[in-house]
Amino acid sequence: MSEGAMDQVFDELADGREVRLLTIGSAPGPVVDVLTLGATAHRLVVTGGDGVRRNVVLGHADAAERLASGDYIGGTIGRYANRIAAGRFELEGREVVVSTHDRGNSLHGGPDGFDQRVWDVVSHDRDEVVLALVSPDGDQGFPGTVTARVTYRVAGHAVQVVMEATTDATTVVNLTNHAYLNLDGEGAGTIDDHVLTVPADDYTPVDATGIPLGDHAPVEGTPFDFREAVRIGDAVRREHPQVVDARGIDHNYVVRGEGLRLAAILESPRTATRLELFADQPGLQVYTGNFLDGTRRSTRGGVYRQGDGIALEPQLHPDSPHHAEWPSAVLRPAERYRSEMAWRFGSMPS
Repeated sequence: MSEGAMDQVFDELADGREVRLLTIGSAPGPVVDVLTLGATAHRLVVTGGDGVRRNVVLGHADAAERLASGDYIGGTIGRYANRIAAGRFELEGREVVVSTHDRGNSLHGGPDGFDQRVWDVVSHDRDEVVLALVSPDGDQGFPGTVTARVTYRVAGHAVQVVMEATTDATTVVNLTNHAYLNLDGEGAGTIDDHVLTVPADDYTPVDATGIPLGDHAPVEGTPFDFREAVRIGDAVRREHPQVVDARGIDHNYVVRGEGLRLAAILESPRTATRLELFADQPGLQVYTGNFLDGTRRSTRGGVYRQGDGIALEPQLHPDSPHHAEWPSAVLRPAERYRSEMAWRFGSMPS
């Protein structure tokens, strides 16, 4: 990536459509490469706590690799992030059946989710890019024509991501960004030595297919307790049935408070780099890259293996259409869905 390049061709799809790479930001602050394919955070170069600039998100080498991958690396996820049990739910008195492809469940909007689409460029300047996508009625089985918009914006040492959506018929919407972070740099190895803090007193236990077993449960006394900073490698190797079944952590956290607030802190002692994640969603899915298996190539030609990055995904709670007591995913024609998050980078306290 050239930090001076604003707009260039990244790749071409099999049908001849171009995938653009749009750059925002400037050194010494964050510089972000956004792909029109999937409205993807492809690269994110920041100045680490050690003064070295490095790319801190995972990415794929080309469009074909991205389309073939099942890891959602960096993509904008929709219509519905996370899982819906059996791909079925009731909406305004009728059953909706959506596409399934993950152990009998709908995951991240279905096999052809928003991360697989080429988004339109609405605007692009030095510090901001806005992308839009129209999802037609019946897309992956979801009702209503949904118009989604994603804004990436660099401000100071932060990258803001705002996701919005409107619909012409009642539907469900739950958008997130699926960037995998590694503060030591893309290709630097695992995030085992990273330290994570999540201000959440409860998490959501799941069954073997990732569907909530019932209500949330206290983190106290479990490997899911990140209320104080914990080394990730220690947590993912605990002999807890939820950790064993998921091959690490792939769970929703009930983040304290409301509105835009601190949802997680990720730190790397190796590079003295600190990331503060702010978000306005009730949940945060923490995924420690458990199923990165060495089959997909990285931006630098290597391969990604288990634990090479961590995804911190602000969103509604998983399978919320089946939990009326949780925040609702229902979006009606007169309403606007809006979700905001921000990555703020700095140095670890000395």
